[in-house]
Amino acid sequence: MHRLLYVMLIPLLWFIFKPGTQKKKINLPAIAVSSNKVFKERLKNRCDELLTYAKQKGYNTSYAFLVDMKISSGSNRFFVCDLKKDSVLASGLVTHGYGMSGDTISFSNTTGSNCTSLGKYKIGNAYHGHFGLAYKLYGLDNTNSNAINRFVVLHSHACVPVSEVAPKSICMSQGCPTVSASFLTVLKSHLDKAEKPVLLYIFY
Repeated sequence: MHRLLYVMLIPLLWFIFKPGTQKKKINLPAIAVSSNKVFKERLKNRCDELLTYAKQKGYNTSYAFLVDMKISSGSNRFFVCDLKKDSVLASGLVTHGYGMSGDTISFSNTTGSNCTSLGKYKIGNAYHGHFGLAYKLYGLDNTNSNAINRFVVLHSHACVPVSEVAPKSICMSQGCPTVSASFLTVLKSHLDKAEKPVLLYIFY
């Protein structure tokens, strides 16, 4: 009797647990997973703002990259957003600049400040530099207009973990939005297929 029951259960168990039947989970930051509606609404508002800006200025209107600096560095705060569907396609960790003291996060557009610059960026051409694959960033606001002069670029570094480490913090940069190598590969896949320049928006 037990043997017969076992034989009957095998097809059912295979159907439930077979590869490909599990739902794919969107990797949202810990602060969003905790149902923080404020941060979700913030992201949506910024996506709507970028979509309007992209239409007016001739940038990519399908997707954009957004970084919410109010989220701690140990949580995913770099988002690849579908601007038309208001959805998150991917998310990952990203550094902020250590500033003059390194004690608290600060923002500046000044050369030598080692700070993150807030604002909208046009993501430029890819190149291979000191940290390997990198993308030039062109500041579009008066808060980040010195990005090129400050050599602020999008690149990866081994110090950035692949997964969230909150409540711990991750490494800091000299102002560059720095991600893990694996997440940069994800970003590259979107940039490679873009017919128009993609926007990056760092906000607080």
